[in-house]
Parts: sequence; structure tokens; C-alpha cells
Amino acid sequence: MSNVVIVGAQWGDEGKGKIVDMLSGGIAAVVRFQGGNNAGHTVIVEGRKYILKLIPSGILHEGKICLIGNGVVVDPEALVAEMDTVIAEGVAVTPARLKLSRKAHLIMPYHKLLDQAREEHKGEGKIGTTGRGIGPCYEDKAARIGIRASDLEDLPLLRNKVENALEEKNALLSGLYGKQPVSADEILAVIVPVAARLTPHLADVSAELAAVQAAGGSIMFEGAQGVHLDIDHGTYPCVTSSNTVAGNASAGSGIGPASLDRILGIVKAYTTRVGAGPFPTELFDAIGDTLQERGAEFGAVTGRRRRCGWLDIVVLRESIRLCGITEIALTKLDVLSGLKELKICTAYTYKGQTLQFPPQAELGMQDAVPVYETMPGWSENIEQAVTWEELPQAAGNYIRRIEELTGMRVSMISVGPDRAQTVIL
Repeated sequence: MSNVVIVGAQWGDEGKGKIVDMLSGGIAAVVRFQGGNNAGHTVIVEGRKYILKLIPSGILHEGKICLIGNGVVVDPEALVAEMDTVIAEGVAVTPARLKLSRKAHLIMPYHKLLDQAREEHKGEGKIGTTGRGIGPCYEDKAARIGIRASDLEDLPLLRNKVENALEEKNALLSGLYGKQPVSADEILAVIVPVAARLTPHLADVSAELAAVQAAGGSIMFEGAQGVHLDIDHGTYPCVTSSNTVAGNASAGSGIGPASLDRILGIVKAYTTRVGAGPFPTELFDAIGDTLQERGAEFGAVTGRRRRCGWLDIVVLRESIRLCGITEIALTKLDVLSGLKELKICTAYTYKGQTLQFPPQAELGMQDAVPVYETMPGWSENIEQAVTWEELPQAAGNYIRRIEELTGMRVSMISVGPDRAQTVIL
């Protein structure tokens, strides 16, 4: 099996966790390369649900090396809590299996305080951040004042860096947002106990990946969120704080781009979005409610209700162009069962033009009107299907139309949440 990058081709929540878990059996290492614990990957194995936020989904496969790359921002408390949860389920989480890049930046308690205070301060203008400190941590990284995982091995250095950071953070917290300032002692009281748990897991992730390749093993690069939440290419400013496109798998893990062989785009059979931001195909009717209820569309991390709408090919074309997607894994096809007709957005009308790709003006999608084509739905329950022939003809026609409109082959179809509920083509 070649090296494969897993990206969400919409606004996240496409079902990446299940696909990563499915494919993990044939690879040697799984690496997360961006984002933080603001996104959760849900994996259901034999009826048992696991929600993984920082630990790569491959941890559920015995013997796989799981790595958290330099491009991820890591909340030390959250990572330790997640490790304990997985260990309690009988999963081995040893330093030999889970490795954290020394170059990864750490989310400090003051990052979370700032994130929440900013969102509160914006009022109606908020962008829907999870409040977990992701953005402020990436800001410190860019400003070259961030705390890195390697700092956990040098507590005097850690204290010095925290004290320097708090000069600015406390000025913002108290002066602009009216919050109580925090002390370095308060911060270290939280971080030092978890440092002892994490330091055995620190590693040179770039070297680890090179060793896997040298031994003939394959690597899976596990992305978080979706392409249209990318800080550069998404629906700015309603985006995340990292690059979610496939190319960041290289920079965010420390491996050359020539090692990225396959780019697997995960596509939900309809479209969802959490939080604020434009969403041209959003449904505000009974069908939207049906998709939300049948699909159990609540954020794995936040519990927020996901907005639901028809499949948007314009969004997918852009994801394919930006990421060089080579194939599609279509998820949650079973949720569409029972709908008499289905709609697919094939283009937008925007300021008198017909567009095949999203407008690039800030929040331009808000003014985009979807152009739909309609297809017959199906009434059959498809959750037990394991071959193409077991799918209703209308479901097959829907999949083939997606392939025609995107120019991409659909290589697997998820017809239920469990690992086994998948049709492989």
C-alpha cells in the first residue's frame, strides 16, 4: 500500500475517522499533521464508539505507530485525558506506539482564556470558534513566542517563556476583555504534572517517518477539519487556523512532498457545516431536519448541531483542484435512503455569472445561488450492503453522477457507522 493523505473535502465532519481506521490495517504509521483538539474523529468498532481528537485513529489497530506531527497544536491536558480514556478501553498507548513531535506547539491555559474572551467580545460577529485556544496558539507560533513540546523537558526555560508570554496575554485579558490576569505559577501548576506523562512520548517525528519508509512501510497522513476551513483557501474569515489542504501533510509532519502518493478525499453524500459561515446549499426545511436527525449530525467535540444541505459539487471541484485528490471515499450514503428525490448543486450563479468554482471575494459564497439538478432517490435500506450489486440502482446512479461531475473515481462507500459497513470498489 502506498502512502496516503486523508483530507475532508467539505467543511469537516465527513467521516474521516472511520476511513482512517479502515485503512490502518495496511499501513505501518499514522500521523496527524495539523489542527488540534477542536475536531474529533469518531470511530465505531463492533458497536463501541471511540472519539479521538489528538491521537491518530490508527491507535485502535495493534502494532501501528501513531505520531502527532509538528503542524498540530496540542493541549497537554487534553492529550493526557484522551490517552487515559483510550487506555481505559484496553488500548495500548505506550511511548513506542504514540509519539509527539518535539516541534509541536502547545496550547497553554491562557490561549483558551483568550479564545473564549475574544469570541464573547465579538458578540453577534463571532465566527464559531470552539474556544479551545487553537487560534491563539497558532498566533504565538507565527509570532515566534510559542511554547513547544520540547520545552516540557526544560522546566526553567518553560517558566521563562510563560512569564514572557503573560506580559502580553494579561494586558489583553484584563485591559481589553475585562478578565482576571493569570500568573506563571497558575499555568505551571497545570502544565508540570502532565509534562511528566508526555515527555516519554516526545520524538523526532520526521526521523520516525523516514525510518518507516526505509523499512518499506506505508504512512497515512490524517487531516482534521475540511478543505473549506483552510486558513488560506477556505471561506475566510470563517475558517480554522491551520492549512487543511493535502499539501500541508508534508510541512506538518516533516516529510518531502514526493512521499505523498495517494490523496483520498472524504466526501459526505450530502453537505454539513458547524458554526458560522456561508453555506449555499443549506436546507431550512423538513429535509434538512431529516438529514440532521438520521445522520446524528452533532459535532463530536462541541456537541453543536450541524447545519445540513444538499451535496455541493462546486465545493468538491475546488477541493480536488487544491489538494490533487486522486479518489473519493463517499460516506453516509445510507442517510439519504427514503428520500423521494435528491438534489445536487452543479454550479453557482453569482453576480450575473455562472461559476464552476467558489467566488474568491471574502464571504462571496453568501451571495452564491446554487444551480441544482434533481435525481430520483431510493427507499431501500442499504446498511447491510457489502457489494456494488447490493446497492439500489438509484443509489448507484447517484454515485456515478458524482463521479461524472467531479472527474474522480469513488473507491469506497460507507453505508453505516461501523467499520464493516463499507462497500469497497
